[in-house]
Amino acid sequence: MAESDQNSTNVPPHYVIQPQKQVQHLEMLLNITRTVAGMETVDEVLHALLEMTMRETLATRGSIFLHDERTGELYSRISKGNLTREIRMLDSKGIAGKVFHSGEGMIIHNAYASEFFNREIDESTGFITKNILCAPIRTVRGEIIGVAQMLNKVKGRFCKKDLTLLEIMTSQAAITLQNRQFVEHARKEHDRELEFLDLVSDITAELDLGVLLQRVMREATRMLNADRSTLFLNDDSTNELWSQVGEGLNAVQIRFPSHLGIAGSVYTSGKSMNIPYAYADLRFNPAFDKQTGYFTRSILCVPVVNKKGKVIGVTQSLNKKGGPFNDEDESRLRAFTSQIAIALENAKLFNSVQDIKNYNESMLESMSNGVMTLDEKGKIVTCNAAGLRILRLGESAVINHAAQDFFANSNVWILDKIKRVEETGVIDMATDVALHFDGDAISANLSILPLVSHEGKKLGTMLMIEDISSEKRMRATITKHMDPGVADQLLAGGDDILGGRSTKATVLFSDIRSFTTLTEELGAQGTVHLLNEYFTLMVECIQDEGGMLDKFIGDAIMAAFGVPVAHDDDEDRALRCAIRMQTDLRSWNERRAMEGKQAVDIGIGLNTDTIVTGNIGSPKRMDYTMIGDGVNLASRLESACKQYASRILISENTRKLLKGIYRIRDIDMVVVKGKTEPVRIFEVLDYHTEASFPNLMDAVNQFNDGVVKYRKKQWPLAIKAFERVLAMHAQDRLSQIYIDRCLHFQHNPPPAAWDGVWVMTSK
Repeated sequence: MAESDQNSTNVPPHYVIQPQKQVQHLEMLLNITRTVAGMETVDEVLHALLEMTMRETLATRGSIFLHDERTGELYSRISKGNLTREIRMLDSKGIAGKVFHSGEGMIIHNAYASEFFNREIDESTGFITKNILCAPIRTVRGEIIGVAQMLNKVKGRFCKKDLTLLEIMTSQAAITLQNRQFVEHARKEHDRELEFLDLVSDITAELDLGVLLQRVMREATRMLNADRSTLFLNDDSTNELWSQVGEGLNAVQIRFPSHLGIAGSVYTSGKSMNIPYAYADLRFNPAFDKQTGYFTRSILCVPVVNKKGKVIGVTQSLNKKGGPFNDEDESRLRAFTSQIAIALENAKLFNSVQDIKNYNESMLESMSNGVMTLDEKGKIVTCNAAGLRILRLGESAVINHAAQDFFANSNVWILDKIKRVEETGVIDMATDVALHFDGDAISANLSILPLVSHEGKKLGTMLMIEDISSEKRMRATITKHMDPGVADQLLAGGDDILGGRSTKATVLFSDIRSFTTLTEELGAQGTVHLLNEYFTLMVECIQDEGGMLDKFIGDAIMAAFGVPVAHDDDEDRALRCAIRMQTDLRSWNERRAMEGKQAVDIGIGLNTDTIVTGNIGSPKRMDYTMIGDGVNLASRLESACKQYASRILISENTRKLLKGIYRIRDIDMVVVKGKTEPVRIFEVLDYHTEASFPNLMDAVNQFNDGVVKYRKKQWPLAIKAFERVLAMHAQDRLSQIYIDRCLHFQHNPPPAAWDGVWVMTSK
């Protein structure tokens, strides 16, 4: 006899009840009818029915599963306090699935011997299922709407009478359950429609295209219960589909030709695609999955069509939770995209206008000449940053002031020129004139131009101010970037020293760790105050070693040693500067701690190479700066400090040119982002004290020994060496990183040609 025959009994849906118990059964059934009839929700009916069936069948536990036709699932609900948790499974799974599809009840005397029993729930909860009574829930018309399942009879085993009783009881409540399901579904649909209308109304009011994209993708994901969604818009100028992934500073724009992939096919055809199994469709490109490690199961992609019937993009949702996307999902997504299409076009238009405005403002702000505009009534409307800097005035002292009040006393002659330009419409220029503001005299070239619309209407006047106090301004500017002694040599050298040339130099990059978190805590004014203190401290370190401050990049510092004036020990100067930056930072952090302020941590990268230096820019705006692979590598090393839990990293190029003796350890051979050739990098530890890194040199020797064994693929020996380092200094995170690498390679051996090179995948 088969195992299923030994452990289960298929019972016909009707079983004759003995006459003496008919009255008792009728009372029970009437009680069920009365009880559930007064209940308003599915949850209440399920709870009451479960209690009564467990009591009558003497079961220890029980579950009532209802069928969801849209998803092909059986679901049950568990209520705890105000929270309700829903358990779902495929309607073909386990004993419940068997009974649902066969329509025949089952009695399982030995659960673990049944081929249909699913042990996963017992294994996860610790409960032991002994015997099972399972019956379909039928309506009076014979329609099966769910399954009732009782577990572990209190005494003895479940029998045919128990099964008949269970079927009768559930049938008695079936019509009420079905009605409550219909009401619940209608209420949910009503709520969803109201929510949909509110959502569309809210989203269509958004004009910021970046914010709108993120909201549409987020709401589409939530609405369809998907894993992720992406809204692609078409760029008519490049014929590409593009989207913005991520928010704020981490936002990344992705682009691809508008005819490629599923999204491209939907865009070009204007027809939706619902693909339940992505890898079975030849149009699906798995390259993105391979690059990211993501696994695409199902795809729903619909076109976004504007009011003129033109396809302007597509919305693509991936991996619906619980199964593939259905027709209802497609209808909802199409309705959603059709409603937000107008908002998208408005946002695109607003974005274009904003781009033009930003471009014009940026152009004015980037100019080294001052630009001031007056309206037709002679009121000063705008003044760019260069103008405020040249005039040495704040915005409030300039904007919205009448020209006749602003250009007074020794500057009153400017009013005559403005009046002449307004009357004649001819540009007026004055060279090498003196402007006086707040007691300061400024040597400048002044141009006054009429502002006229394309229709010929007078709009006002524009003043352009070129500061020609060159030599004084040059020295003041240069001394902000480098040691004053170096600045004197630079100015004495004339034009030749400023020309573009290739030179050997040591480039230093530094950056504050977790700066975004700091700015969120400090706010705008606190962040500016912190950076002013920090930059003052760091620039002093650079200047004391004769270095040149090239620029501040946000919270990062870019400096060089060997330009524009070279020394015979620029590598040592750069490294001494980096060490002092760390030690001075530690002292500063100690003072900050006493004031209850958060510590600041930085990473520093150094590289020595031939770089290009000189004046780079346009004829109207130039900066003395440096470019080249050597500069890029220094930046990559600074970034690598985060991966190697280090504070100072130097390249092999810098290390071999050092003349002094430093405490250095060989940490890796890497291929940095954007390069193909490996470079050897080292960590400098001279900024440490005995307290911050005990037994430093012993630990360095053990670490270097571990790296040698690591490169020889002697994983166990390498791990022991790094563990000895941790025994001396438990906070040495780099040793733990190497231990993790060794453990990885023990289980995933590298190829035979592996040479110990580590490829960095991020900048």
